Amino acid sequence: MSMFSTGILVLTSPLHTLPFRIAPVLSSAAQVVERTLYVHLHPGLNLGAGGHVRPVFIPPVVDLPGLISRLYSNAADVCGHLDVRVLLTNFRAQPVMPQAGLDAASNPFPSPQTLSHSPEVVLTDFPLQDPGQSSVVAQCLQRYAGHCYVCKPDLSSVILHPRLEQVKDEDQKGRDTKPIETYGDVVVGGTFDRLHGAHKTLLNICCLLANRRFVIGVCDQELLKNKVLRELIEPFALRLEKLQEFLNDVKPSLQYDMVPLSDPFGPSVTDPQLQCIVVSEETRRGGEAVNRKRVQNGLSELVLYSIPLIKDAHHTDIEEEKISSSSLRARLLGTLLTSPQPRPAFSQVPYVIGLAGGSGSGKSSIAQRLEGLGAVWINADQIGHGTYLPGSAAYHKILQEFGPDILNEDKTIDRQALGRKVFGNKKRLKALTDIVWPEIALQVKERIHQAKQEGARVCVIDAAVLLEAGWTDMVHEVWVTIIPEEEAVRRIVERDHVSKEDALRRLQNQWSNARLVEHANVVLCTLWESDVTQRQVLKAWNLLQERICQKKEETGLPS
Repeated sequence: MSMFSTGILVLTSPLHTLPFRIAPVLSSAAQVVERTLYVHLHPGLNLGAGGHVRPVFIPPVVDLPGLISRLYSNAADVCGHLDVRVLLTNFRAQPVMPQAGLDAASNPFPSPQTLSHSPEVVLTDFPLQDPGQSSVVAQCLQRYAGHCYVCKPDLSSVILHPRLEQVKDEDQKGRDTKPIETYGDVVVGGTFDRLHGAHKTLLNICCLLANRRFVIGVCDQELLKNKVLRELIEPFALRLEKLQEFLNDVKPSLQYDMVPLSDPFGPSVTDPQLQCIVVSEETRRGGEAVNRKRVQNGLSELVLYSIPLIKDAHHTDIEEEKISSSSLRARLLGTLLTSPQPRPAFSQVPYVIGLAGGSGSGKSSIAQRLEGLGAVWINADQIGHGTYLPGSAAYHKILQEFGPDILNEDKTIDRQALGRKVFGNKKRLKALTDIVWPEIALQVKERIHQAKQEGARVCVIDAAVLLEAGWTDMVHEVWVTIIPEEEAVRRIVERDHVSKEDALRRLQNQWSNARLVEHANVVLCTLWESDVTQRQVLKAWNLLQERICQKKEETGLPS
């Protein structure tokens, strides 16, 4: 069967049966669509009757939020690679222009909606009573999709045939078909980093509850400081762009106000028009705090609409049980975040990794692990110490530049005395690095050449100053290790027996984690237990081997 980038899944099963059928239907859809899957709910739609089946507005019912949550939860379990989006354009509590004799279901439907990704295929769970009926259903399905959304001209159609469970009468008990209560203006807050199923559930339910305006507070700056792996959080502008695209697809009729949050409350405690705030089980207390603030500000309390957390069936020992952005960021560790710059003139053998990281980040322990997997470890920091020894080319240049008062009695350079001369003086520090760094680079290149002669496939240059020194011209990829500042301080104090103030001063003279990550192809973090770091390094190594093999195939080099 052909694969399509983007598709629309039209679900026709009655709402009360869908919770039992979503997983197999999504699993079947994932065999056809590989990137974006839009889900359009039209319970009871009969595609087998022929003729012109048109979309109508459907009143949202109390059961619908639970179904949306189930849909995204199942999507995370069975087709996590797909960007699934539940569309709500055809759900409306009241007619736009009430007319005599017209209810929400019969109100004329708007012109086809333009989605951010044009669908190439439309799929459905509509059950065929007779195999000979398939062409009629397919044609009807394509016409129906064209009435709802702007699709590619050569739109294909697929009738899915997953094995579906029989829904028993007792499974229908407790379902609530009462109309859901909606509100003019709804508010929600969050980081919204790398939109996942839990975000989408929250946003979809907000869109369902809102019938005029939806206010979204997006955490920024101060509110990100305590986030796990905050350096991997997407930039604010990108998070906003992805939110806007998702929401415009889900329900384009709403007014969306997106505001940066620098405190936990934002507009939720100052906007008098807001009526409802949507919270999760863990943020309910935050919603209650919002209402206390509103009362203090002379505003009416908001309705607190609570949604359940979505469990993450694939979480590991360092990840949360719920689907969360921090877990997704943890899964990025060891993967290729940005592709290396193509450098056709640069020899692919050995493949050179430049490993950078701040003091206390565990950089050398990762280099040691990579050596255990087969890489040649070139310790540039150790080579750097050698450049200060008597007899080296740099030794004489340093004496000329800084004078003989930096020498010990045995004529070796007193690194502390030298440090006092350059500390806090950028001009003097540059004079020192202009002497030392080229000498280190020269020796590193000699080690790489030696490794090549010995048949090495991969070299790792362990260098704290890799990026500052501009040594990226010696490497194929830049890997960096990061660690929260407070943990780095703790490690430096314990390892070097210095004060916290000295440790912090040392870190502040180095590149920040955020700046390192900006230049990284791969990011690693040693915050957790040793075996977690080992799994990260092994993942990074295995993915690296795949990239090397792929490059060899592309260039025709022997494996």
